[in-house]
Amino acid sequence: MHTIHDAGYKKLFSNKTIFRELIQTFVRENWVKDLDFEQCEALDKSFVADHYKETESDLIYKVKFRGQDAYLFVLLEFQSSVDRFMAVRVLSYVTSFYLDYARDNKHVRKLPPVFPIVLYNGDRRWTAPTTLSALLQDPALLGKYTPRFQYFKVAEREYSKEELLQIRNIVSTLFLAEAYYDRELIINECVNVFRHEDDRQAVSLLLNWFRQLMEHGQVQADDYRELELVYQDVEEAKGMLITALEKERKRMRAEMRVELIDEVRDEVRAIIREEVRGEVREEVRGEVREEVRAEERSEGEHTGLIKGLQEGVILSLEIKFGETALSLLAEVRQIHDVALLQELISLIKTNAPLNAVADVIERGKRTSGN
Repeated sequence: MHTIHDAGYKKLFSNKTIFRELIQTFVRENWVKDLDFEQCEALDKSFVADHYKETESDLIYKVKFRGQDAYLFVLLEFQSSVDRFMAVRVLSYVTSFYLDYARDNKHVRKLPPVFPIVLYNGDRRWTAPTTLSALLQDPALLGKYTPRFQYFKVAEREYSKEELLQIRNIVSTLFLAEAYYDRELIINECVNVFRHEDDRQAVSLLLNWFRQLMEHGQVQADDYRELELVYQDVEEAKGMLITALEKERKRMRAEMRVELIDEVRDEVRAIIREEVRGEVREEVRGEVREEVRAEERSEGEHTGLIKGLQEGVILSLEIKFGETALSLLAEVRQIHDVALLQELISLIKTNAPLNAVADVIERGKRTSGN
């Protein structure tokens, strides 16, 4: 079948999913794994010369590569003949990109990496050198001053049918359709894509591309209609599956509510119990703190009263009996009975003899000892 070279082909690879498949599947370089396609955007720029716009188109993607911006330049080559000096053309596009970049980013001191790719879907075998040095008459003549440049080639017809059938994605299906078109094979591959590709816009673009092939007479109308019916069936089945899953989800939610209500109630009770326990603990702590303070104050006041009474008895003994009462002073400090201390003060004031006072002090010592 003939190739198609209209805007539909460029539109396919303007989809991020399809572009990512192209790079990850067909650019077999170790560093590809470090490209972050989650941070990927197509630039609205073109550097193809006017007189080549009928036979080629270009795409430029900015993508994060090991934490910095990098650019992937894809030249979509539609012409059936092979331009031997393609390396020179691609180099001119890359240098045009760099000049444009430097003009728009005047503050930069260094240019970002650009990876050039030529995607060729022509019938003829690609024979053009991919390196600039291969086009020079004597590349060794100027030594280190010889310009060095190389582009990466993706020629659709260089991949075997078996190799493409193992890949099974949108890009491999596209390559199969162009290089090894077979109705049953393409329908089987499209069914696989329709069923498993999550990016429905990418799937829709693939179907639309087949429609354009039909409109250009490059695919039989019956083939396209069958593809469209398969697509509709898959979409309907997906819709039914989504509806069924949603119903099942609601049913399971209802059942789970019944199963979990007692468990959750116990969990909530336990949480509330701990919260209340904490609140009550703080309340009780405050109450106990006040009680202890009151007890401490009462005990302090009682101790002060006893000491005051003891000093009163001692002072009365010294005034009343003088040195003859010295032996009793230490014993008075051992009495902690308030009533007994008050009795001693009253007894001394009534002019009782020292031996009577000593008897009461002795009784107080026995009481304190008990």
